[in-house]
Amino acid sequence: MGVLLLVLGALGALVAIVVIAVIIMYNGFVSRRNRVQDAWAQIDVQLKRRYDLIPNLINSVKGYMKYEKGVLTKVTELRSSIVSGSTQEKATANNQLTGALKTIFAVAENYPDLKASQNFMDLQHQLEDTEDKIAFVRTSYNDYVMDYNNALQQFPGNVFASRFKFSKADFFQAPEEEKKPVKVDFDDDNSDPGTDASQNSPNAQKKASKK
Repeated sequence: MGVLLLVLGALGALVAIVVIAVIIMYNGFVSRRNRVQDAWAQIDVQLKRRYDLIPNLINSVKGYMKYEKGVLTKVTELRSSIVSGSTQEKATANNQLTGALKTIFAVAENYPDLKASQNFMDLQHQLEDTEDKIAFVRTSYNDYVMDYNNALQQFPGNVFASRFKFSKADFFQAPEEEKKPVKVDFDDDNSDPGTDASQNSPNAQKKASKK
């Protein structure tokens, strides 16, 4: 009888240890997932801030950039993508939008009046500041995602994660092709974008040659 009690006591202690371990593991999953969600919320705030700034930027530059309508259209199309879709879809749209905005700012170098506009300079500063904040919180987010995913995939977490309905989180990063340096190409015509289009017409060139 004494042996039986000892065995039952040992089994009870083992069950208690397992239950406590499972509770700790479950709470650990919850804490890690909450950190991921909190970091993602911070990214989302910056993405929405960028979303709100873009219409003002488009209105500021469209009167100057007559030769870059395709870039402005691309920015407008990407704008809605940064606040909808999955994490990876938002990440892809965000990186493509960064490239398109870099193109706008590069083209602006050819427009002295635009560069001197206080409104444009303020928007440029705010967008660059937003991009810096996105890059900063993205690093924290990805660190939390790695910690969370490791906990789900490593033993013994992988045994219980699916039972508790915890699933992997996505990293906020660009696909490989989006990590390449942004190429700014203005070989539409090799003229100065700030020059009036009529000056580049064949008739204008003939008049210039006569002179």
